[in-house]
Amino acid sequence: SNLPAADLYVIGNALSRGNPSVEFILNQKLEYTSGPKMLGEIIKDRTVIAVSGTHGKTSTSFLLCEIFKAQKIDIGFLVGGVSQAFNHSARLGSAEYFVIEADEYDSAFFDKRSKFIHYHPDTFIINNIEFDHADIFSDLSDILKQFHHAVRTVPGEGNILIHANGDNISELLEMGCWSNTHQIGTKETIELDLANKILNFKDEIFNLESL
Repeated sequence: SNLPAADLYVIGNALSRGNPSVEFILNQKLEYTSGPKMLGEIIKDRTVIAVSGTHGKTSTSFLLCEIFKAQKIDIGFLVGGVSQAFNHSARLGSAEYFVIEADEYDSAFFDKRSKFIHYHPDTFIINNIEFDHADIFSDLSDILKQFHHAVRTVPGEGNILIHANGDNISELLEMGCWSNTHQIGTKETIELDLANKILNFKDEIFNLESL
């Protein structure tokens, strides 16, 4: 009875059936949605970079934000953590790009799909996939299914970044992939990066000797 009047109620996944506010909204047939779905609507016209994975989402997301900030790009972002380089964990930003920490936890009591289903990323980064969230997933196959739902939302011209040697990544892609896939962390890319650093170092030495 004390619930403030609103045009739309955003119900977080911490609230379940039996919560007095939830029951009031349902009984009165009021408009409601989930946080992830609302966010997906807000960023639908942006170029979305979604960072997923069992581990490293927060760190990777803020590293990307740091790169944009260093290039003086007013990046929009939503990250589930705090960085010393930013005053907030979320902001809309004015740039075309939006970085989001894409969590595989469910969206709401009425939508048991993972949050990242709603974000429709142009670039989908998968750090790693392991069994986690045993309260909502029964096994690894449940988690892979949710990740594959997200893979299905990436445009054909979009990009999926993966670790070539990551556990369960190949199994995920074998379920189907229709976007540009980029493998990082392979033996070849590491050797190429090292070779380029050596060449650059030799050039610097040559330039110093020529002075």
